[in-house]
Amino acid sequence: MAIKRRRRSRKRQPVREHRERRGVSRGKTDGYKLGWQHGHWYGQCESVLQHAFAGQVFPVRQAHVLFVATGKGYPYSPLDEAIANALRAQVTQLTITDAQQPVADVARRIRPDIVIVLDGLQFNVGQVDAMRADGIRTAIWFTDDPYYTDITSGIAPHYDVVFTLELLCVDFYRQLGCPNVHYLPLGADPLEFRPRNPLRSQRHDICFIGSAYWKRVEFFNQVTKYLASKDTHISGIWWERLRDFGLMKGKIDLGRWMGPTETANMYNGAKIVINMHRAPDEDTFNNNTTGIGAVSPNPRTFEIAACAALQLTDVRSDLVSFYTPGYDIVTYSSPQEMIEKMEYYLAHEEERKQIAMRGMYRTMREHTYGKRIEALLGILFPG
Repeated sequence: MAIKRRRRSRKRQPVREHRERRGVSRGKTDGYKLGWQHGHWYGQCESVLQHAFAGQVFPVRQAHVLFVATGKGYPYSPLDEAIANALRAQVTQLTITDAQQPVADVARRIRPDIVIVLDGLQFNVGQVDAMRADGIRTAIWFTDDPYYTDITSGIAPHYDVVFTLELLCVDFYRQLGCPNVHYLPLGADPLEFRPRNPLRSQRHDICFIGSAYWKRVEFFNQVTKYLASKDTHISGIWWERLRDFGLMKGKIDLGRWMGPTETANMYNGAKIVINMHRAPDEDTFNNNTTGIGAVSPNPRTFEIAACAALQLTDVRSDLVSFYTPGYDIVTYSSPQEMIEKMEYYLAHEEERKQIAMRGMYRTMREHTYGKRIEALLGILFPG
């Protein structure tokens, strides 16, 4: 019996080796195909980027700006940096500080043409009043409207000029007595959010990055089984709230806060990136007791599009001011519609890529922080 078993083992060995060689060969073939396809796509994106940036020269204002960054650290620090870089390229003199510093003393010493405060939720308005009393103009750019309007309503009237990323908040601040209020959404930083060559481990069919607010959970509960059947990746906090968390556990990077580069890599590696806006009546970390609605796209809208990823986003009514649904972005209004569109675009690769490419082109032409700062400075320094 022992001799017979050894003979069978000898017979199986060549079969096993043949299968292993065939598996390695198939792996090389598949890997080469995937690498070639992504390389070709990456090259196309770079070509389109050159066209997007062609002739894009921002005017330089003869102005001294004192920029007050949030100083909050991550996740605000990339926003601080992106806006500082855009300002640096468009004014003749830029001084940077943050909300934790004696800004009024700095402004009194250097006498800037304008002080621009980002967010401002942790900046003492007494310093704003002191600067205005010294004849120094001030402006604030709110970054989280309408979710903190209970707080910003007490801040906005202290400034000469108010910028908000939410269209419905323009009238809200005007009704508070602010005479100079402007709608200015955030955008994308093309130094971070752009076509990239992600690792194989960062490539998936479907991707969502964000926190599991309760209203998001209610929606995702209805698509969990579908997402569990696909190559899906979710990253963020609180996703254990899902009703069927066990089905998705292996596809969720729980509790992760990713920096902009890693986030951009995940967007680049996905065939479809889901965007779901935070509900204005969400109970979690919400200071919007007046019930102001939300119609404007979130910053993630521009960041996903900048990565040339097919973006599947929920509907916000002012989205059409920035993108054209079905042309350079795709929308959904129900769990069933989300599933149907994911199925369709996973099966129609060329159509998916063309929409993603158009979204990237439009973003780089119209929705970068360079463009936002150009608009901001045009308002502050007309003519």
